[in-house]
Amino acid sequence: MIAVGVDVSKSKSTVAILNGDGSIRAKPFDVHHVADELQALVDYIKRMSEPPTILMEPTSHYHYPLLKVFQKADLPVCLINPYQMKKYGDTELRKAKTDKRDALRIAQYALEKSYSLVPYTPQDQKYEDLRFLSRQYNQRISTLTVAKIQLLSLLDETMPGITAILPLKSRDPDNCVLLRFIKRFKSFDVIRKMGKTRFLDSYQVLVKKTRDRFAGAKGLAIYELVLNSVTTNGENPLSAMTQEQCVDLVSISQKAADEINLQMRIIAETIPEYKVLRSMAGVGDRLGPIILGEIGDIRRFHSGKALNAYAGNDAPPYQSGQFESRNRHISKRGNPALRKACFEVMQALKLTKPQDDPVYLFLLKKEQEGKPYNVAKMAAVNKFLRIYYARAMESYK
Repeated sequence: MIAVGVDVSKSKSTVAILNGDGSIRAKPFDVHHVADELQALVDYIKRMSEPPTILMEPTSHYHYPLLKVFQKADLPVCLINPYQMKKYGDTELRKAKTDKRDALRIAQYALEKSYSLVPYTPQDQKYEDLRFLSRQYNQRISTLTVAKIQLLSLLDETMPGITAILPLKSRDPDNCVLLRFIKRFKSFDVIRKMGKTRFLDSYQVLVKKTRDRFAGAKGLAIYELVLNSVTTNGENPLSAMTQEQCVDLVSISQKAADEINLQMRIIAETIPEYKVLRSMAGVGDRLGPIILGEIGDIRRFHSGKALNAYAGNDAPPYQSGQFESRNRHISKRGNPALRKACFEVMQALKLTKPQDDPVYLFLLKKEQEGKPYNVAKMAAVNKFLRIYYARAMESYK
């Protein structure tokens, strides 16, 4: 066999090729991510008589051009965790960091560990798509959160106290009474000029366009709040403009997040272990695809303990001589997005309180033992991931 190591970077990659005995067949050379150079690389590899083992690090989205070209040419390509590759390089006494040296190091790893490398398959693309959409979903939710904070800040100046009567419900922006109310009336100063009768009539027309059955009875309470409130920036047209922009941003961000979540569910439903994950207490339509995308193919883990290590939720033992640590913290050396999603599952369990769920009962047990809030929940996350691993692997048998 021959080992092909690819050090990926933006717009170009460095390739090194080693023979089966470890000698250099091709010194490291650069390949730009353009069609003719990538095709020349594929043709060069195919001309070799020995079967190739191609290995590269998944570097953001920069490795996708190479991955696409290799798959189209039916060349087996493997991906290696960058942190795993870094620890492999730490074994060298004289450390050096160049693209050429990295490409040689990756090729050496491919040569030594070829027996344990698993080629990338089209099925893996589904998990990649889920992870990509998960990142995009989190960005939309972050934008939504910032927009809501900015909107509430502006309302303190134009409509102080309105959220106590009309809450901000962004899950369904088209039927949120508060968002419609803000766009229609702008500020309390506008309502004062309208007068009581005209305001109440206009408010009832606005409420009829929503599904909130209780908002219609709040008109008088709102008008009393208007008369007793002091606005500090109610008549400023600039405040009205920025306030309306925040309303639009809240609506657009929520709809974008919902659309992404819908696409995630469509992809997740084609993956066998999603039914197992979705059947577990605390996992809904939002968290299910996120957890599935962050974990990836469950078959690449040899045990539930390995899955917890991937999430950074393990506490590796530490012992030296006569000393043995008894109070270890979780490593946090893993996927933070997966830990966060699993922590949200624990919060959902605390809200729903499923009395027949083993994870929830384990969580209660840890709390009764006096474990701190976060410690008890992360211990329950450990059990949650172990149970999911066992059930998911059983579904493949």
